[in-house]
Amino acid sequence: MTSRRTAVGDDAAIERGDGVPPRPLEEYPLPPGPDGYPLVGNTLSVVRDPFAFYDELATHGDVVRYRVAGRTFTALLHPDYVERVLVSEPGRFERYVFADLGFDIGTEGLLMTDGTQWKRQRRLLQPAFTIDRIETYAETMVECAERTADSWIDGSEVALNSEFSELTLRILAKALFDVEVDPATDGEVIARAARAINERVNARNLSTFLPQWVPLPANRRYERTMRAYREQVDALIDRRRSADSSGEADDLLSIMLRASDDRGGTLSETEVRDNLVTFLFAGHETSSLALTYALMLLARHDDVAATLRAELEEVIGDERPTAAHVPELEYADAVLTEAMRLYPPAYILFRKATDDAVIGGYRIPAGTILTLPQFHLHVDDRFYDDPEEFRPERWLDDDRDRPEYAYFPFGGGPRHCIGMRFATLEMTLIVAVLLCRFDFELSSEPDPEPSAAATLQPENDVRVRVRRR
Repeated sequence: MTSRRTAVGDDAAIERGDGVPPRPLEEYPLPPGPDGYPLVGNTLSVVRDPFAFYDELATHGDVVRYRVAGRTFTALLHPDYVERVLVSEPGRFERYVFADLGFDIGTEGLLMTDGTQWKRQRRLLQPAFTIDRIETYAETMVECAERTADSWIDGSEVALNSEFSELTLRILAKALFDVEVDPATDGEVIARAARAINERVNARNLSTFLPQWVPLPANRRYERTMRAYREQVDALIDRRRSADSSGEADDLLSIMLRASDDRGGTLSETEVRDNLVTFLFAGHETSSLALTYALMLLARHDDVAATLRAELEEVIGDERPTAAHVPELEYADAVLTEAMRLYPPAYILFRKATDDAVIGGYRIPAGTILTLPQFHLHVDDRFYDDPEEFRPERWLDDDRDRPEYAYFPFGGGPRHCIGMRFATLEMTLIVAVLLCRFDFELSSEPDPEPSAAATLQPENDVRVRVRRR
């Protein structure tokens, strides 16, 4: 008798496009994986050291099943499988952001929505993120970077993660709302929210795996902090509306409020607010971390810093950095690319199988949560020579043998990061401003360990001594 569950073709055939007959799902084995404990599965291993846990997973193959806090996960540890999930069949693997645990930084925004609502929002927001539109923010990016540089005293020690968090927040607030944020008020509320979000989903906290309704002190603190954060975003929205009497401003908020398409689609007030809540956190947090790790690595590698400065001198010289310079800064792009390979700020993606599937010859039942770990694939020695080494030159070579999704710091497919171009322009211009003015001497010994929170946070401040050139 043929099983009802037969709508599953061989995954290799799917990738080739062959019309092979489907086989019963039960004929495919479940993926292998590490042994766990009754009830808690592999939760304790994840809490002890999530990075080492993925090294253990890799010993079982490229499709590995495990259980954490009552949920079934399958890690995909090969770029071809990542590409299939993100690009080839995104409709079968929906975004998963732990909403069932109460994780919420904007339930009606791009991050948390799916289906037709997400498609409508993406369509309406995309015009605000074209390269021409983004380049209009270049002057603001450079001005803010210069203000930061002017505030640094020759020979002083600064915490890069704190400095870049404040800098990217100023840039983003100007781009989103056309307002200056006060670090002592606006900035502190937003910084507290960023810390709360990272604490809420830190893989080393057992409370991360408990629902938000459980009356833990951490959960109550998270709710209070996020309430204050939303109120602060509402205040910024009100401040912008009061200042824009003409309704013709070109900051992102104004564009969102005016957005419409030929299908009659618009953004609701809640969708506008929740997207701003998301952008304000994700947009400044990820860029500040990428800059932190890039400058940390440059401080460690004088030869790389010298090569980068030579390029900046050749391309920019005594001029002020502009968007027009950026396409010529190939080595600067390679430095940032390599930094995000070693320290991807958004270091892991999650998807949920909406249908039964077969990946790598293994059965993936509907409802399985898939993990796509950039931090692991980015240093896989099958795809990178000397994977732990900081070598920007590797990105200047035409390595056609490396699978495309051996590197995906901005995700991929329809749900790739909408702010990728903004972040790339911002980071390149900031590095150009700072490297032309300063030498950096790393004070943190050894390099701070990364923490598996919502983003790849350093466990401790990344401190450098700045020397004016």
